[in-house]
Formats: sequence, C-alpha cells, structure tokens
Amino acid sequence: MITYISKHKLFPLLSLLLLLNANSLFSQSELENQIDAKETDLQTLVEAQKRILKEIEVLKLNNINVKLDAIGHPISPNKTELVKHKAMHLGYFEKHEQAEWVMHMILPDIIQGNVSRTNDFRLDPLVSTTTSTKADYWYSGYDRGHLAPSADFRWSQTALSESYFYSNMSPQRPELNREKWAELENLLRDYVIQYKNEVYVVTGPVLNDSLPAMQNEGRENEVSIPEMYYKVMIDISGDTTIGLAFLMPNKSNGYPVLSYATSIDKIEELTGINFFPNLPEKLQDKLESNTDTELFKTRGSEGEIQVINPTTLPKGKINTVQAQYNIGTKSCVCGTVVSTKFSEKSGATFLNLDKKFPNQIFSVTIWKKDRTNFSYLPEKELYLKKVCISGKITTNKGTPTMNVKNEKAIEIITTNNYD
Repeated sequence: MITYISKHKLFPLLSLLLLLNANSLFSQSELENQIDAKETDLQTLVEAQKRILKEIEVLKLNNINVKLDAIGHPISPNKTELVKHKAMHLGYFEKHEQAEWVMHMILPDIIQGNVSRTNDFRLDPLVSTTTSTKADYWYSGYDRGHLAPSADFRWSQTALSESYFYSNMSPQRPELNREKWAELENLLRDYVIQYKNEVYVVTGPVLNDSLPAMQNEGRENEVSIPEMYYKVMIDISGDTTIGLAFLMPNKSNGYPVLSYATSIDKIEELTGINFFPNLPEKLQDKLESNTDTELFKTRGSEGEIQVINPTTLPKGKINTVQAQYNIGTKSCVCGTVVSTKFSEKSGATFLNLDKKFPNQIFSVTIWKKDRTNFSYLPEKELYLKKVCISGKITTNKGTPTMNVKNEKAIEIITTNNYD
C-alpha cells in the first residue's frame, strides 16, 4: 500500500531537513577550522624544533673546538699548517699534499644521527697553499681515503660536509679503504655506541721523504702515496681513561682488525709526533703505553682477538691468517679458540680460531666417529684456549679448515710466548 503525504505536511518536513543540513554544514566548517588551526600550531612547533636543533648543533660544534684546543694539537717535527674547521682540526703538510694528522671527536650523537653522505669533494678554502684536487686522484688507482671518516659526523650536516675537503683525503688502496680500514672506523664507532662516551681521534698517514707520488695523467699536484696509516684514540670520559692506536699498511690486510692494535707510544716513535700534549704527564703515560684491546671487543668485533704474531711462532708453525696460503699442505696452525659448537644432530664438534662465525678465518671439525679419541669434551675444554693444531688444511666455502681425528693433534699452549 502506498502512503501519500499532503503538501501541508511536506513543507514543514523539508524545512526541518534543510535546517538540520545547514547545522551539519556549519558544524563541519567549524571542525575544519579547528583542524587547520592545530596544523598551523604543529607547523610552528616543527619550525621551532628545527631552529632549536640547529642552535644545539652550533653549540656542539663550538664545544668540540674548545675541547680540541684544550687537549692540545699534535706537535710535529715537520712544518705543517694548522687548519681549524668546525668539527675537525688538521695539520696540512704541503710537501706531501695531504694532512699529516687530522683530529676530531666521535660523539654518542652518532647513535641518532641520520645525515647522509654528500660526496661533495672540494678544495679546502682554509689551506693557504691550496690542496690536492680531483685531478690528482682521477684514474690513479687510489681512493680518496677520508682520514676523519664522514660517518663519524652523521649527526651534523655541517661537520659531515667539511669531511669532504681534500685536506682530509689521502691516497689509499681500495683494498684498504673499503675493507680493513672501514672495519677499523666501524670499530671505534661501535665503541662509542656501546659505552656512550665521546672519544678523541687523531688519524694520519706515515709520511717521509722517500715516498713515491701518484703518476696519473692530468694530475695537478704531487701527492705522496703513504705506505702506512695510523689511528690514535683516547677516551677520558668520566672514570674511563683508555688509549689505543692502530697501524695498517696501505694494502689488503688479512688479519682481524684488533691485530693491528698497538700503543700510542709506538706511533709517536714512528712519526715523531707528540699526541695530546696538554694532558697531564701521568695520564699521558697511562694512555699512551696501553695495548689492551679488551674494551674494544664491541658488537663489531665480538669473538675477534689478535692473531698470533707469526714471528713469535716456532719453526714449522703458522698462524690462522697464514693458513689460507697453505691449502692442501700438512701444517700446524696456532690460534685461540673463540667459539665452539657441538651438533647433536651430526655428533660433530666445530671450532673457530681467532674469529667467530660468520667471519671465521680458520675452522676445525671433529667428526662423531673421532670424538671417542678424546679424553675430554673438546667443545668445553678447548673454549678460549690458545692451541696449535696439526693436520692437512682444506677449504670449506672458501674458509681454511682442518679435520682432527684425535687429541694428540691438538697442543694446548700454556705459556705466553706466542703473542
């Protein structure tokens, strides 16, 4: 049945609907105005945050300069030009067209830093004699190796940009710059992230008059090619006082990164440079004589220790790095067992020397049938022991390895002669 509404009843109904719709439109308009107002407030806060963050960045950069001045610039026997940027200071050695040293700080701010690389390589306007140029490196076979790494400044756009001055570059072989040197840079950042302490770092090439220069066509300057690079760091934050140095050849380096650790005293002896001269003498002596790497076994180097110096090994014994050059031969390989695993499924025992999986450099396997030839549980007894293991070196997916059939093949070293 169809119900009809008379025109007398229809007009009031339409009027009511129009009134309700108008009120709805009015309410919607008011809500939109409130949303617009809040978005404007938010944008004001965002702009204020950007301004305050920039002011904080400037203050931190000023604080770095004050601290670098206070701790003292390296004193060199050579004539270098002191150049101060906002986040790094350097001693430019015109004769070699590169810095003899670059000094900066790694701050815990890198934990939250998100500034990206700029690749804005350019001349340093503060070096009075001018610096090397792109043409000096182009097609030379050498990388423009950062001395103060850009990733250390990822909390500041200003500081990161300055790291691309050619005064901060030195010719490094790609196999150094992109591999072990990069690991070393990561190691120091991992240290800062783990302990949340700021550290002072000085990096440089070992320069002398006998170094060759790059010979690429189109070069504009004679840039010396260093044979060695050093990195010196100290942490004097709060109760922590530790110093350590690293020295690496300008080539491919096969040892774990901590194997290149040495004392700051050794670098001073090698370069003639006096680092951190304003520190109290007793503190200098403590920091600069240290060779202990225990605090540097951060998440980036966990399970990694110094490989045994091959010169300390008796004749006929080699270290874990040398094992890769003795594939297919019967050898006696010495190192420290840094990780072990017993597989219940296969019954085999696996050992890694000097470096853990997945970065292992030498592995040992004791198969299930051979475990009966051991009077002890090898995965427990050998853990963290320094050992020399005899057998034929083979490879497993590119890693040197050795199968051991009885405990007589494993000599546990109880002396400290192999360092």
